[in-house]
Amino acid sequence: MLNLDALEGAPLVAQPFDHCIVSGFLAPADVQAVLQDFPAVAKGGSFPLSSLPCGPALTRLAEQLQGSQVAIALGRKFGLDLSKHPTLMTLRARSRAKDGRIHRDSDDKLLTALLYLNDDWSDDNGRLRLLKGPADIEDYAVEVEPQAGTLLVFRCTDRSWHGHKPYEGVRQVLQINWVTDAAVVRREQWRHGFSAWIKTLFSKVRPT
Repeated sequence: MLNLDALEGAPLVAQPFDHCIVSGFLAPADVQAVLQDFPAVAKGGSFPLSSLPCGPALTRLAEQLQGSQVAIALGRKFGLDLSKHPTLMTLRARSRAKDGRIHRDSDDKLLTALLYLNDDWSDDNGRLRLLKGPADIEDYAVEVEPQAGTLLVFRCTDRSWHGHKPYEGVRQVLQINWVTDAAVVRREQWRHGFSAWIKTLFSKVRPT
């Protein structure tokens, strides 16, 4: 399902921080099958993929993204031995007005990979920006359209600031993090899982 040749050929760009962008990383023949398998999540936020009902195409995609071939290719590109590091995979289906605020990923993450899964993106908002600093969403070096099959990978450092202009609506993405150790995976899965449970609980509460 994955275009590993495109990943191998994508240049590593150093500014504003180490990253690479791969267009067409997901084979076009598989895009529609994966989109049809994408869970119908009504809430914003990140959800562990393991907590959601996923069809066979999305399950297969997740397995391949976390497989050794991708880890070897990215490790070679970023100069890391990813074989020693576990992965954490989460899913976002919807964007809220508060999402996209400028931030950087935590220190226990080595690499972040975002595979976008939106069939046709025409909105100017919701495009991820790789920023030159932490203060201004307009001070960016690169803007990434979240089109289906586009892969963005970046090194997590103290200057990997990113964000996007506010967007409300469907904005589908798989996020894979290579992290320092298994304890990080357990902690993050618990955190995201608890948050998802709270969202589900409150969605069932109605005023009396």
